[in-house]
Parts: sequence; structure tokens; C-alpha cells
Amino acid sequence: MAAAGGLPASATLLLLVIAAVAVAPLASAVRPVSDAHRSAAAELFAASPDGSFGELETTYEAVRTFQILGVEKDKGLIGKACKFAAEKLASSSSSPAKDLFHAARISGVLKCSVDSGVYDDVATRLKAVIKDTNSLLELYYSVGGLLSIKEQGHNVVLPDADNTFHAIKALSQSDGRWRYDTNSAESSTFAAGIALEALSAVISLADSEVDSSMIAVVKNDIVKLFDMIKSYDDGTFYFDEKHVDAAEYKGPITTSASVVRGVTSFAAVASGKLNIPGEKILGLAKFFLGIGLPAFCAYFLSTICRVFVPLVLSLPSKVFSLTSKDQLKVEVTTVFGSAAPPLRVNLVQVLGSDSKVITTETKELQFDLDNNVHYLDIAPLKIDVGKYSLDFEISLQEPEHETIYATGGTNTEAIFVTGLIKVDKAEIGISDNDAGTVESVQKIDLQKDTSVSLSANHLQKLRLSFQLSTPLGKTFKPHQDFLGLVEKFYYLSGRYDLELAVGDAAMENSFLRALGHVELDLPEAPEKAPKPPAQAVDPFSKFGPKKEISHIFRSPEKRPPKELSFAFTGLTLLPFVGFLIGLMRLGVNLKNFPSLPAPAAFASLFHAGIGAVLLLYVLFWIKLDLFTTLKYLSFLGVFLVFVGHRALSYLSSTSAKQKTA
Repeated sequence: MAAAGGLPASATLLLLVIAAVAVAPLASAVRPVSDAHRSAAAELFAASPDGSFGELETTYEAVRTFQILGVEKDKGLIGKACKFAAEKLASSSSSPAKDLFHAARISGVLKCSVDSGVYDDVATRLKAVIKDTNSLLELYYSVGGLLSIKEQGHNVVLPDADNTFHAIKALSQSDGRWRYDTNSAESSTFAAGIALEALSAVISLADSEVDSSMIAVVKNDIVKLFDMIKSYDDGTFYFDEKHVDAAEYKGPITTSASVVRGVTSFAAVASGKLNIPGEKILGLAKFFLGIGLPAFCAYFLSTICRVFVPLVLSLPSKVFSLTSKDQLKVEVTTVFGSAAPPLRVNLVQVLGSDSKVITTETKELQFDLDNNVHYLDIAPLKIDVGKYSLDFEISLQEPEHETIYATGGTNTEAIFVTGLIKVDKAEIGISDNDAGTVESVQKIDLQKDTSVSLSANHLQKLRLSFQLSTPLGKTFKPHQDFLGLVEKFYYLSGRYDLELAVGDAAMENSFLRALGHVELDLPEAPEKAPKPPAQAVDPFSKFGPKKEISHIFRSPEKRPPKELSFAFTGLTLLPFVGFLIGLMRLGVNLKNFPSLPAPAAFASLFHAGIGAVLLLYVLFWIKLDLFTTLKYLSFLGVFLVFVGHRALSYLSSTSAKQKTA
């Protein structure tokens, strides 16, 4: 996380979105840091194709987050980050203090190999900036860069530490906030965090002890700063800016992070203990855990733990079933998911959804050493289905742990209880008037599908009644219960099916039941009554089977007698008989019929083919269809062309020989 100055474009956009949401209470469950945070960090700080993480500030955010969360990265990426930082440190004379600050921190986290002479040049450059500036940001970057160099084993001393301390303190205001420089009219909570971190760096770099009275004044400023902290109803605390320009507004996430980092840094170097309530420290931890951003969550929770180690109470599951007799299970860990010290967890109060007190009897939860959870049976609590708020208190068993761990005050968790709802006394009937005179009543069982048959006209009313009760015998009102019929009848009489739907999130046996049907006798529609909408048409129905078409043929006409038909058939054959007789009397001229075997065979086949064609015509007339006839005719046609051509060729050659002779 950047201490000051502008954020990278992607991080800025992400912060703006989250800051807009952060003005409302954090409804998400507060859970310790887990593998999900580590996975999110690896995705959030994905290296670019060239293997870098972008600017120096983004690179530091990435490597520091990976270090705290224990995310292993490729050595090639680490080498490129070290090279990036070393190049910036080598050009210290032309680099601004901000870049040198981030480069030194990257080198410290990754333990990069940097020549001591380079660090000497950087230290000289940063000390010169301290002498010539009255800007809080420039002072922060300069002393922060010097501290990073010192933490890497180099001998760095700030010779005029008292004057630098006073220069930073001179920018503070009476309410614990700081200005960015002497020309700034407005003070800032975000700047207070930067100033506190800069003061802690000055104390660490001083060659002698800083004036203790000034340190006491700064401690008092921190107390005033925490008096301005804001909170949500669930015990979450956060810092936000107050009366600053839009350009300087950082939002609650960045502002809270800056203050936490500054306070923890100052507490680590200042003697004595800061007078900060433990519930505010735990509330800040819940704030960062509720956000779920690994870059914030990892870094700033690690700094919170320098003052106190917040203990986080969480529920593995917030939905409990009375039917399954689920146990109430509570986990207490540090913010990073480590095991908590020996402690007790007490349930001190149970509130209903309407804030009605269900029980105030304190019950201590049992501890399951194997699963590291505290548990309690919910049956003795006499709670019914619905939403409840549970108040827990954590007490440490060892007195010496009270100076190490922050348990906060009351921890409130919301749970949801479900169960089987009893359905009985179900009746359905038709009433004749508004007074409720029932014509006929039928008892029905809503645990299974029923089939009632009712009839009614437009002057009567359909009445359905049933009773729902919780496992403790209390009346239960479901979130949804409605009788399914139709929205509008459009004065259409007929049969209508009845369905009943009853459902609720707390109801384990929600149901949809078919009840039967009702025959409605409705009057004729008035002249101006709306017409029923057209029925929906399935677009694929046109591709389905069509209605069968039944043809009705007319009765056949009366036929003549068979004798008459045969007589006329004989008359049609007389010309053919006359042709045969004449052919016999005149004789058949076979002079030109080939005498050689081969030509005679082709001539015979040709005449046989013509006979086959005539026979095919007869078969077509009797039983063959057109396509079958054409198929056979095509084969016969090819055959006739072949044999006819050979027969005619022989006749042609014979005729030519006779003429030449």
C-alpha cells in the first residue's frame, strides 16, 4: 500500500469503487486471512508480459504483500524487481525522493544486492531534501528512505533529528490531524498517519534520544485522533477524512490504512504504551478483513499486530437447522488464521429479529480441541425459526496475554435458524356471500396432492384456510403463500385448476401442491369488456403433423352390360384381323432379310426389341407406373439403337454392292 501520493491507475479505480461501498456497514462475514486472500493477491498483482509489476510503488505493494501472505513467486520476477530498484537507486541525483523511497523499500523486502556506495549517494540526496523542504510528503519520503537503508544494515544517522522532528510536528493541529505543508489551510486525517510514520522514522534515525516531552505530545495527538474514529453498528471502526478538498480526499480505506500504519510505527519506537482501547483495534481489524483486499488486508493487519494481536470471532456456518439439531460452532483465531491462546467464549445474549431479548443467560461454549472450535447446543436456548443476533464475549485465561491480544468488547453475530413447519386444519370451500356462509367445506391434507372438485358462479367466493406452526408451537407466517388460479378470467366459464404455494427461507418443507379444480359459471362479457389475449403459438408447431385429409369419392356411374362391352371390343379388333388375313394372302416379303448369321441375329434382335417395347406399353397400361416404364424403356432404347444400327448398316452395305454390280 502506498503511504502517500498518487496510486496506480488500476489501484485507484479499485479503491474508488470500494470506498463508495465503504460508507455503508460491512455486511460480509469477517473471516481470518486464508488461502483465498493469497490467491486474490497473486491475481491482483499479476506481472506484465515483460515480467515487471509496473511502477515502483506498485512493485513494492506486490512484493510486500507476497512476503506477508507467504505467496511464493518466480525467482525471475524477483530478479527483475531488484534490477528495477537498483537502477533507480543508481540514478539518485536525478530521481525524486518518492522513487528513492520505494526503491529502497523494494531492496529491503527482497534483500537485493546493492553497493554500499550507491546507498551513500542516496542517503546524501535524501538528507539534502530534508534540509530544503517543508512539505510533509517530501519529509516522509526522505526519512522513510533513510530508515529503509538503515534497516538493511547500513550506517545511516540523521544528525539534526530534533529539528526534523519539530518541522514535522509543526504541521500538526489541535484535533490530532496534520497539514501537508505550511501553506495548507485544511488538515487531513490521512496526513496524520503519514506524519506519525515519519516521526517514528526520525526517532529511529536520531543519534540521540528525542525530547521525551515531544513524544508525549504526539501520544496525546494519537488519542485525539482515535476520538475522531467512526464506527458501524456491528463494531467495525474506521477513519475518514473531514472537511478536505475533493482532490485530497482519500476515502475511509486509504485513510484508515494510513493512520494504522502511522500509529503502529510510532508505537514500535516510542517508550510506554499508547492509550488506545482494545475494541477500537479489533474494530479496525474487522474493517480490513471485511474489505477482503489482500493488499490492504495483509499489510495493515500485520502493522496492527505490532500494538495488539486482534482475535477474530467468526462462525463457520450462520445457518442452523432445528431438524438436524445443529450445534452452534465458533472459531476464534488471529487475523492471519493462527491459533488463539487459551480463552473462554461466552454467549451472553440472544436477540430476535425485532430486537426482542430472547435470553440473557450467560452460557459458556465447550471447546473441541481436535477441531479448534467452541460449540454449544442450540436446543436449550429455546430459539425458534427465524433471524437472531448472538452476543459473545471472549475472556483470556492467562493474565499476561491481556497485554498482547485484543479481544474487544461484545462480538455480535447474526444467525438464521430453519426448521420443519407443521401444516394442519386445512379446509377449502365455496361461500355464498361476504358474511362467510359456506355452502360446502372439504377438509384436505396439504402434505400431499389432493383432488377436490368445486363449482361456483360469479357471486360466490372461494375460501381456503390452513394453519402453520413452528417447532415450538408458535404461529408461523410464511414469506410467500398464494393460491394459483389465473390473474383474469375474461368472463370465460369452464374448468380451472387450483394450486397452492407456501414457502419461506426458514421453512424446510416449503411446498407447491395441486388441490384440484373448480368449475366456474361466469356471465356473458359486457360489450366493452377486454377481450382475452391470443393464445401463445408454438413457433415450431408448423413443422408438426398436419390434420389427416379424408377424400370422399363420388359413386361410380352405372356401367353397360358385359356382353355389350365384349361386342365393342371385338369390333375394335376386326381391323387387326383383316390386316393379318391380307398379310397371309399377299405373302411376307423376306427377300431383304439378312442371310448371314451375324446380320440375321442383329435383325432378329431388333424386331424382338420392338416387340418388347410393344409389350412394355401393354404392361404400362395394365400395372406399371410411369417411372418404372421409363426406366425399362431407357434400357430397351439403348439396346434397339445398338442392334438396329448394326442391322441397318448391313442392309446399307448390301444395297451399295448391288448398285455397283
